[in-house]
Amino acid sequence: MSGNKTVPTMKDVAREAGVALGTVSKVVNGIPVGEEYRLRVEAAIEKLNYRVSSYARGLRSSKTYTIAVMVPNLISPFFSKLVDCINRELSARKYRMLFYATDYDPAQEQELVHLAEQQKVDGIICLSYNPHLQVSPDVPLVSIDRYFGAQIPCVASDNYGGGRLAAEKLVENGCKNLAFLRIGSKLTNEPNKRKDGFIAACEALEVPYTLKIVDDYTPYAAFEEFLMEHFGDGRRDFDGIFCVTDSLAHQIRISLQGMDVRVPEDVQIIGFDGVRHFGDLELTCSTIVQPLEAIAANCVELVLSPRGENAPALICLPVSYGWGGTTRE
Repeated sequence: MSGNKTVPTMKDVAREAGVALGTVSKVVNGIPVGEEYRLRVEAAIEKLNYRVSSYARGLRSSKTYTIAVMVPNLISPFFSKLVDCINRELSARKYRMLFYATDYDPAQEQELVHLAEQQKVDGIICLSYNPHLQVSPDVPLVSIDRYFGAQIPCVASDNYGGGRLAAEKLVENGCKNLAFLRIGSKLTNEPNKRKDGFIAACEALEVPYTLKIVDDYTPYAAFEEFLMEHFGDGRRDFDGIFCVTDSLAHQIRISLQGMDVRVPEDVQIIGFDGVRHFGDLELTCSTIVQPLEAIAANCVELVLSPRGENAPALICLPVSYGWGGTTRE
């Protein structure tokens, strides 16, 4: 570069890397090129300290290179890990994330969708609690866990298979009387299938089971009363419990231990999600692990792909069992 320290351009990068200008453009826009060319371009970018102007990039392509991501909150370790995975996938493609926390409020979700549309985002990824969510047909939408129609892709874990796996694992570990505990939305969604899979496995294995299902916003006291009915006065009506989330499994474990019921010696517990201490350490409980990296990768791939008739209505990703101390090894 000359002594006046002019800002390097894409042409300077191409000259330094010894490649065509179009190759540089592909690399900075996240379009695949040969590995050798990519490395040469990235080395030239680093050497010249070249910085891509997102504003100019957007003008050339009529895009903002921004994707809105909506989940209820970042307090839940599951949601925060999911958002982190989505952000990593977007960053790898040179996209930015515009994040919104909806606090499970359907009206706020709709308001935030309108705000995202005003920001001219290139797409929206959401985990919605609004069954009537309205999104402009000009804005690609990808849903997590919620089915909005054949034209809107939904990405989810195999919730049915996870429910079966939880029941099968408890029985495999010696449990002979199971319970399913759930708190959740009345909406028709993929997580509802956890119960269906659990019931199917119990019936196939001819194992007795009991269901305790309450709606969102029901006080946790409802579960404490249920536990007292079945574990009070030294009773042990169940020796295996499947909780719809790891958060609920954690609370149930504490309640049982407060009743002098040992976990996992007296009762084994399996949750659902795969939540880890501090985000990436050991599992908080034995659990059905959702593949968050794969969920994020599929969401980003779908929201950035041209929308066509061949877009899948549902992508169902495999789950796995993870030991986290609340079941016998």
